[in-house]
Amino acid sequence: MPIKIPNQLPATGVLRRENIFVMTETRAITQDIRPLQILLLNLMPTKVDTETQLARVLGNTPLQIELELIAPHSHVSKNTSQAHMLAFYKSFDEVRRRTFDGLIITGAPVELMDFEEVDYWQELCEIMEWSKTHVHSTLHICWGAQAGLYYHYGIPKRQLPHKLFGVFRHTVEDPNYILFRGFDDEFWVPHSRNTTVDRADIEAVPGLKVLAASPEAGVYAVKTDQGRQVFLMGHAEYDRDTLSKEYHRDVAAGVPIQIPKHYYPNDDPTKRPMMNWRSCAHLLYANWLNYCVYQTAPYDIRDIRLGVRTDE
Repeated sequence: MPIKIPNQLPATGVLRRENIFVMTETRAITQDIRPLQILLLNLMPTKVDTETQLARVLGNTPLQIELELIAPHSHVSKNTSQAHMLAFYKSFDEVRRRTFDGLIITGAPVELMDFEEVDYWQELCEIMEWSKTHVHSTLHICWGAQAGLYYHYGIPKRQLPHKLFGVFRHTVEDPNYILFRGFDDEFWVPHSRNTTVDRADIEAVPGLKVLAASPEAGVYAVKTDQGRQVFLMGHAEYDRDTLSKEYHRDVAAGVPIQIPKHYYPNDDPTKRPMMNWRSCAHLLYANWLNYCVYQTAPYDIRDIRLGVRTDE
């Protein structure tokens, strides 16, 4: 089934060229079906790229998805046109009275700041608190995962001695958990961050469980005891060239940057990067949508506050 996105969203053309089934709003209103309502809180500066990356992995399942975009009202995007923001994004106030099957909170380039110093921190806290009663399952990515663990459980982020930059091998620690159903024992995920969360801090909190980790990159996936919150420390949704663009951007700007690990053939940044995480990304998001959202969400999403299915 397709992912439903706004008619003129730039991701529409990209995904159609990739033969991913996209349904625009115009066609969707003719169908008598309740799609999964997924809310995307996009905190990334390259919003169009992030929209496309997440729409791609969300759209590769048998489920029909309706994707809505929001961004912090308390922050003005410097890298995305105001016309794009006005055309495709809503404020939190416009959706706060609704309920959603799923919420995705992206990463953000603010990890070297204290959480409380981020200009939209209070708004983000309000959204995370609201998600407890208005969202069935919330997926936190990278800095969004660090922010979620800090807000909900008081777990601090810690600065790394060097930026974690590259594509890293991970091991599934709980192969029976539904998020990693069908995964191989090892899989690869891109990371690009200066901070981390210590495993000991996570394991000290009752109800949190580490699902996957990497010898080099540390903890990757964490869930709550009910699986209503999932925290992912890396970027499985990244395109082949996302890390390459970041590397060449910093080189051109004179910013000290290391060559991404396990990424370019022979560590040669003039060569096309190897992409060995695409299948993992599609399976990860398909599992989240199917098992963490669709299979367990109330049939009538308005009953989400009760945490029950309406046929029970």
